[in-house]
Amino acid sequence: MPTTVKGSIVVAGRELDITNPDKPLWPEAGITKRIYLQKLAALSPYLLRYCRDRLLTVIRYPHGVSGMSFYQKNAPQPLPDFVRTAVHDGITYIVLEGLPELLWLGNLAALEFHPSLHYVGSELPCEWMIDLDPSLEVEPRIMEAAYLVGEVLKSLGLASVPKTSGATGVQIIVPVRSGVTFEDLRKVGHLVGRYVTEKHPQLFTLERLKKNRGDKIYFDYLQHYGGKTLAAPYTPRARPLATVSTPLLWEEVSRNVSPTDFHLLNIEKRLETLGDLIAAVPPQPVEEIVSRLR
Repeated sequence: MPTTVKGSIVVAGRELDITNPDKPLWPEAGITKRIYLQKLAALSPYLLRYCRDRLLTVIRYPHGVSGMSFYQKNAPQPLPDFVRTAVHDGITYIVLEGLPELLWLGNLAALEFHPSLHYVGSELPCEWMIDLDPSLEVEPRIMEAAYLVGEVLKSLGLASVPKTSGATGVQIIVPVRSGVTFEDLRKVGHLVGRYVTEKHPQLFTLERLKKNRGDKIYFDYLQHYGGKTLAAPYTPRARPLATVSTPLLWEEVSRNVSPTDFHLLNIEKRLETLGDLIAAVPPQPVEEIVSRLR
């Protein structure tokens, strides 16, 4: 029977137990739990910005990405005294506030972070996210699709930031001003989705059922809803190459970059060079478009 290796680290005055630091989490990428926690700490100023004070769902892989996994919405027990929780629809969610909680979850082999689209206690969206979901496991047209959507948003006077999901899709993020509702965003999303599907019917679909989509890319404007989640910007993903959900420059999208280009082993250098591309875009006047739709 394998021996459990234990130790501890002190983070922001909190002592955290660390178990099995040499356990492979992403074997193909050579990433052990020790390396993962180091990378998670480096990502924390960016990842926490989009997870803090939201209802958090994580996906845990106790034996690494090649093993079984499970979604965790309810906070596990026992819970460290420094971990905050919030109850929503009968579920006791973890609410991230800082690096100690993030590394505590990392030690539990939480490899993906999926926050709510609204803050705890609020019914308003934090930002607008359009999800482009391929029907094919490998979709060479995903960046073309993202670029076309970005151009439509630009024609509406909206600046946006594309990001890889870290898996197969792309999300397009539009920062919004306070007061915009999820219903407002679904109306504008439906407008944009209808336009691109009518303009490019061989590329896009609004069909929700995957079995009916063929090879088309699903323009998902309905996922943006209270209580729903999407992969956070800068979350790692449980894919063999340890990809990270990474905001992109539109020039990179036009060059057809691959989502596998961005992973835990190179994300730090990118962030040192480019910083947070989402934070560089101010809130956009989505409410002006909504008022015209009304």
